[in-house]
Amino acid sequence: MPRGAVAQAVAENMKSASWIREMFEKGRRLKAEFGDENVCDFSLGNPTAGPPAAFLDAVEACARERDPTKHRYMPNAGFDETRAAVAGFIANEYRLDITPDSVIITCGAAGGLNVVLRSICDPGDEVIVLAPYFPEYKFYITQANAEMVLVQTDRDFQPDIPAIEAAVSERTRAILVNSPNNPSGAIHTAEKCRALGELCGRFDRDDRPLYLVTDDPYRRIIYELDWCPTPVHFHHRTIIVSSYSKDLGIPGERAGYIGVPARTPEREPLLGALTLCNRTLGYVNAPAFTQRVLARCANEMCDLSGYRANRDRLCGALRDFGYELPSPGGAFYAFPKTPIADDAAFADLLLEQRILAVPGRGFGRPGHIRLSYAVVPEVIERSLAGFKSAIEQVR
Repeated sequence: MPRGAVAQAVAENMKSASWIREMFEKGRRLKAEFGDENVCDFSLGNPTAGPPAAFLDAVEACARERDPTKHRYMPNAGFDETRAAVAGFIANEYRLDITPDSVIITCGAAGGLNVVLRSICDPGDEVIVLAPYFPEYKFYITQANAEMVLVQTDRDFQPDIPAIEAAVSERTRAILVNSPNNPSGAIHTAEKCRALGELCGRFDRDDRPLYLVTDDPYRRIIYELDWCPTPVHFHHRTIIVSSYSKDLGIPGERAGYIGVPARTPEREPLLGALTLCNRTLGYVNAPAFTQRVLARCANEMCDLSGYRANRDRLCGALRDFGYELPSPGGAFYAFPKTPIADDAAFADLLLEQRILAVPGRGFGRPGHIRLSYAVVPEVIERSLAGFKSAIEQVR
């Protein structure tokens, strides 16, 4: 059989991502017909909160430097001063012991996850992912020659511990956890975090390590809690992956990191593998200028008040209209249940109202839609009549 123009695995990934392209194309046609200002686009999780003044000050200070050596290649794990700043942030934020030599600076959390999975997975290994989930996880896992094993969370989007335990096999290499969650906005409770860590410990062996990998770019975007629960304290083989894209409002700067707690067994070979893959996968960590800026403002955070106001306005109105959804505890997504079983069909009804929403099936949870409220408030106000009209049509 003749080969196609692209690799078979990539072709399959393109097919599974077709719903994303379809929504993008529908939105593009809608905006061309009616104008961007007349379409309510809730499809993209693109932060709208601008970076804090400390970040902009750091940009100016770094731009004024005239030392040409600062633009050359850096160590594969990142600049020492940046790693030290991020290690200090992680130690404070997660309340654990971590040193600068245990931090790898990456091209965003996406780059970090690819580095981690390639470093720990052999062909045929399995990675458990909790649904609903960020759809690119599947691609990251298959690119590491591993297989994704999907386990549904419960009705509140909390980890279903018995279901996860039933999914663990001799091939399980990692459990990937995302809280606050994209797309649901749910935060795993402290009790569930402990249970998840203890579950990993029951199956972890020296001759077959089981890693708990946390994808935490929304960790500091929380609304009711003072501190986000985390399972990292309850399993000794934990790898933290995150970025400053959301809490500093700088997704285009690709400032991410990997953190390996000091207590991790076989930490040195693991860090060596992470550092090697950070180079050989082509990311070569975050750009030098971004790293220099980050070293000056790693503990800062953007203003979250706009996200909170948007959440309260949108979710409150949707519940008044009859939509079923819990109030998201973090991130900037709402994940309401669709009033009909076919979430894609309901997304098409919203399109008739010039509202762009993403069907939940793309996140492994049919019967829902994802709405990103990282938008200007005017978009929410323009959309409310359309949301009300759509649900009334199917009642």
